[in-house]
Amino acid sequence: MDSAEVESNCSSNFSFNSILNQVLKPLDVKTKFYNAETDEVFLEAQIQNITTSPMFMEKVSLEPSMMYNVTELNSVSSDIESESTFGKMSYLQPLDTRQYLYCLKPKPEFAEKAGVIKGVTVIGKLDIVWKTNLGERGRLQTSQLQRMAPGYGDVRLSLELIPDTVNLEEPFDITCKITNCSERTMDLVLEMCNTRSIHWCGVSGRQLGKLSPSASLSIPLKLLSSVQGLQSISGLRLTDTFLKRTYEYDDIAQVCVVCPYTSPES
Repeated sequence: MDSAEVESNCSSNFSFNSILNQVLKPLDVKTKFYNAETDEVFLEAQIQNITTSPMFMEKVSLEPSMMYNVTELNSVSSDIESESTFGKMSYLQPLDTRQYLYCLKPKPEFAEKAGVIKGVTVIGKLDIVWKTNLGERGRLQTSQLQRMAPGYGDVRLSLELIPDTVNLEEPFDITCKITNCSERTMDLVLEMCNTRSIHWCGVSGRQLGKLSPSASLSIPLKLLSSVQGLQSISGLRLTDTFLKRTYEYDDIAQVCVVCPYTSPES
């Protein structure tokens, strides 16, 4: 066999092995982002074993970017210890998929600007370590995960404080946070419009004053519900007197309304 034939065979084997390695990747990773009203970001990582043998998941962690602190939501804490939601023996069977959940919260130095972040932001990267049934260790690090920051328009209204459960026809308190996401100063007026189930307490048409770009304002409000069940907080209106433009906010959040009176047992 001459040198040309040997070189050809080596080149063919190298190309075949390269293609084989690309086809037989051990894991398939998909990610989803969920944006919370509290500026938190929830990341769901779906990891599938696409090999033909079981795989021991040694570590699946998220390394956050400099803007965020991360909390793993993949364990259940007890008085004695914290146990993984996947059990003590973390095996991933062939073609099985597992969901890992993480909560990212902006660091204090970035929290004030979280409401006005626009465009693509870097979240972090996943670090996955596993062992095969033969004891061979593998590792996969994703590229930096990015998400498109949600658009809030010129003015963002979010809730800083709201109770989970309230009593029927009894006033309760909430705290709203208003953020100027535009590049101009606004002069805002707050109007409160009653709905079929939600009734606002206090004077509507309150002057909030001027709000500079990227600045925020917290406002305590009082309201009550006349209907039981899960009710949506709606009916807030903000008007910028400079441009005579009104912004409507409905279905801001939901609250469970219960009747505090129980009928005597017969």
